[in-house]
Amino acid sequence: MSLLKSAALASALAICVSAAAFADPLVLTSSNFTDGGKLPVKHAGALKTNPNCVGENVSPALAWNDPPEGTKSFAFVIYDPDGGRGLGVYHWVAYGIAPDRRSFAEGDVGQSSDKFVGGKNTAGLNFYLGPCPPANTGVHHYNFSLIATDLEPNALEPGLTRDELVAKLKGHTKGVGTMVALFGR
Repeated sequence: MSLLKSAALASALAICVSAAAFADPLVLTSSNFTDGGKLPVKHAGALKTNPNCVGENVSPALAWNDPPEGTKSFAFVIYDPDGGRGLGVYHWVAYGIAPDRRSFAEGDVGQSSDKFVGGKNTAGLNFYLGPCPPANTGVHHYNFSLIATDLEPNALEPGLTRDELVAKLKGHTKGVGTMVALFGR
């Protein structure tokens, strides 16, 4: 085989391998909002001690497709970069989600559950806390990130903050699916 044919074959093989590696990205969806769409008020927080919480704290339904090969668990983070007066607010930090799970029903993650290991959100809770933006602070962007990992579901201790989770996930991620929901008052 000529050098030119070898190079062409190697290039074609590299393209096929690269295309196969990215053929099935992790896709996150919700039946309650579209990516870039408005989050319904019922999904906003309901803390009685916070007058900015005007919802029912019903977590939205979330679903995803089959994960990348080698996935042993999922992690989930919901982050509002506009909250906390620009410092950001974490609304849900969870991990240890079984690799065969493909969804959470509406309301599933608004309380502690055996369906996930609860980390610690900005409010110190180990479950979903919906948006509670102050009035007249504009539209906030809620970033939903589902992370496929090669860690066993019981590999991480409960109560990790987002920063602690990220440190433990370094070198263990397989893919990510994201969505953004908008909410403001």
